[in-house]
Amino acid sequence: MNRRKQGAEGEALAARYLEQQGYTILQHNYRYGRGEIDLVAREGNELVFVEVKLRRSTRLGDPEEAVTPAKQNQIRRVAEGYYYEHQIERQTCRFDVVAITYRNGTPHIRLLRDAFS
Repeated sequence: MNRRKQGAEGEALAARYLEQQGYTILQHNYRYGRGEIDLVAREGNELVFVEVKLRRSTRLGDPEEAVTPAKQNQIRRVAEGYYYEHQIERQTCRFDVVAITYRNGTPHIRLLRDAFS
């Protein structure tokens, strides 16, 4: 499976999971500049920027390990762009990570709330 298909699959799984947890998905694949945020959502009064990581195995580590400090900085910059484009001035937000790992063909989903600030 190519990376684009795998990414779309992970984002679809994550969106369904988050909706089951009470999130409202506002946007998929929000782009600003050269960066992208997989999902923009709302949970209660909080805006949530979600990075989705899917791994078919943990041979290279857990999925969330791929959200490096450099990736976190990129996500923050794109989130600032979201605030700017949507003219949001006073709104709390957080950054969540959805880590998906396949075991025996079955996806296992973990939600890391407020994974970084």
